[in-house]
Amino acid sequence: MSDNIIKIGIPSKGRLRSGVLNIFRKKKLKIISERGERDLFGFIKGKENIIINYLHAREIIERLADGSLDIGFSGYDLLMESAMNIQKKVSVKKKYDFGEATLVVAIPDDWIDVQTMPDLEEIAFEFKDKKRNRLRIASKYPNLTREFMFSRGVTQFKLVQSLGATEIYPFTGSSEIITDITSTGATLKANNLRILKDGIILHSQACLMISKKKKEIRNLKSVLNKL
Repeated sequence: MSDNIIKIGIPSKGRLRSGVLNIFRKKKLKIISERGERDLFGFIKGKENIIINYLHAREIIERLADGSLDIGFSGYDLLMESAMNIQKKVSVKKKYDFGEATLVVAIPDDWIDVQTMPDLEEIAFEFKDKKRNRLRIASKYPNLTREFMFSRGVTQFKLVQSLGATEIYPFTGSSEIITDITSTGATLKANNLRILKDGIILHSQACLMISKKKKEIRNLKSVLNKL
């Protein structure tokens, strides 16, 4: 295969996918997939040297890091959640005005005495002293959550890996609180959760990223300029 082939990763589903595809439409770049919307591969009409790979947004970042993708679209939150050795191999070239969301610390509404991170720190120590157990935090973002908690003085906690709807964990006995990504906060509110006043961990949005691992590819800059 030619060294000038450019591989682009696009999220395979969700709002990121629709937002990215809209970028291509606006730029008059027609993506063609032989098997329709479920196809995992595609190409751009008139651009024979570009191959489209449809992948999970998290996997796109990993593939950029190992060099099997040259360009990728994913969320800033997913990049920052990845291991440091992966982050060092990926460069953010552009941020877009879609896919905007915030990673937050959310607690049950009935924790009326807990409004801030210092309050949460106090509760965490109470759990350790009185219940002889650590405060459990359910999250799909363990790395960012751990780093944020430690930076705010909350050290007595245990992370619970969320595999589904994180919002239900405090009400099924699986955790006490959560960290989760939210766009409007409506889902959290509907599930009797509220965001701590100083509980914003990270602001995220859709990004155009490139692999630092690949050698210079002819026409790569011209492709990036179009996106």
